[in-house]
Amino acid sequence: MAGTFLESLKDKVVIVTGASSGIGVETAVHFARLGSKVVITGRNAENLEKTRKKCVEACADESKIVSITGDVTKSEDCKVIIKNCIDSFEKLDVLVNNAGILVMGSVEVATEEDYIKQMDANAKSVFLMTTAATPHLINSKGNVINISSVCGIRAFPGICVYNMSKAAVDQFTESAALDLAKHGVRVNAVNPGVIVTEVHKRAGVSEEQYQKYLEHSKTTHALGRVGNVEEVASVITFLASSGASYITGAHIPVDGGRHAMCPR
Repeated sequence: MAGTFLESLKDKVVIVTGASSGIGVETAVHFARLGSKVVITGRNAENLEKTRKKCVEACADESKIVSITGDVTKSEDCKVIIKNCIDSFEKLDVLVNNAGILVMGSVEVATEEDYIKQMDANAKSVFLMTTAATPHLINSKGNVINISSVCGIRAFPGICVYNMSKAAVDQFTESAALDLAKHGVRVNAVNPGVIVTEVHKRAGVSEEQYQKYLEHSKTTHALGRVGNVEEVASVITFLASSGASYITGAHIPVDGGRHAMCPR
């Protein structure tokens, strides 16, 4: 049965933001492997080219992969990305809002600049891309998958503005789902726990600190381990497929049970 609904993604047109690293890379490759036409976008042109090559290898058809360097915190860039997608493939079926960053800092030390940087990258970008894509998603009766976090469900110390940004993504997901339901457009979110990517290191965590964090995280996730990007990408592709045709406004934790845990 799994093959049946995933086959529905063949030749669907998908945009994946933040496709130059982490979850975005694996998500783009997953869609390419399933036969989708994939538009990848990110700010790092060099890394984006690496993702493009992986996608081409996965689908064995270079014409199905389009790469666009852009900054999804900027309205004009978002419009250019959408236009390039339509110019290339004449439609848009799936938008994966994956781009995001982690800004460290408790409420005691977080600055206004931290707040703006974090909210722009994680929340404003989702709003801009979704609103720019909406007319095309209505035409295709497509869907949106927003990459949120367990931090949108549960608050954790030391990352105040990050928690806020992901809670905003979750609320936007529900609001957009209700607004677009009448058009047959679904909007859902995936809420990962600790997934092995470079996001913590880019936020300033050293290699030694990160390894300690991963080891500690075995105790904060019910399944006793951290997750990997493949596990998140597989849920994203499911939500994009016909197998999730009656799911909208949902937040799907991919966190090894972390959202259900309480300190004892």
